[in-house]
Amino acid sequence: MEKLISASLIGLSQGAIFALMALALVLVFRSTRVVNFAQAGQAMVSTYIGWEVVTRTENYWIALPAAALAGALLAAIIETFLMRPLAKRASHGAIAPVASIIASLGVLGVLHSGAAMIWTTEQKLFESPVSVNGIEIGSTVYPFSQADMLIISTVVIVMLTFAFFFQRTSLGLSLRAAAFQPEISRLAGVRVDRVRTIGWALSGAAGAVVGVLVTPGNYLSPFSLDILLVYGFVAAVIGGLESPQGAALGGLILGMSLSFTSIYVSSGLTFIVPFIVLLLILLVKPKGIFGGGSSRNA
Repeated sequence: MEKLISASLIGLSQGAIFALMALALVLVFRSTRVVNFAQAGQAMVSTYIGWEVVTRTENYWIALPAAALAGALLAAIIETFLMRPLAKRASHGAIAPVASIIASLGVLGVLHSGAAMIWTTEQKLFESPVSVNGIEIGSTVYPFSQADMLIISTVVIVMLTFAFFFQRTSLGLSLRAAAFQPEISRLAGVRVDRVRTIGWALSGAAGAVVGVLVTPGNYLSPFSLDILLVYGFVAAVIGGLESPQGAALGGLILGMSLSFTSIYVSSGLTFIVPFIVLLLILLVKPKGIFGGGSSRNA
């Protein structure tokens, strides 16, 4: 029973992080049909900015919104000055999506190199604002800390905020409309380019929150968040690349799968498990759990 509880708690915490990274990827893909592989680099740079704020102010609660704002600004700049012009120039060619994906990989390399030049490749310790020690209940210590509780609660708040934004605000409805039918949206008066930039900004903010949540208690380097991009992408595909709900479910499935495999089988299999889970789900649902409907999921 203790193993079951421990595996479930670890899986829930990991799944929350994967879900938020998956959501960041989904927000971009819904509006541009591009998988933004620069997401890990954007999150890394934003996390460095959060680290700088913590170092200077010794206040994590200022660093979290500062990193989110920096992530949103960086994503908006990338979309406005690189991805949008590239998409327009390649809009009449069959390789347009491929060109944008390659560009995102290039941006990832630039962000890696830029971070190494500014902050060096030396690992930076990011202090956690809360305890990272397991919770002791009776004589048993469970691998679930105050930091894990902070991760889960923050991710739930962010997810609910995004759900409300997309379902109940005019800007959120404009984002959905621009994703569904951009040409018709333009005729209806929606400024599609601006709306897409906002979508990128929201994605950048979500990625920044991932970095600032997962790094405290660990070390930060230019490549430390790259593995989260892999897990986030797998979670997004599992749920359906166009579905925010699918991102949440995919992250939870992936987190639980990794946790139970690590505890009950072997920790050496954790890198293989995501792809096995992905393959099994795609054999049943080729477009993901929430993918393949007649219209895109809200």
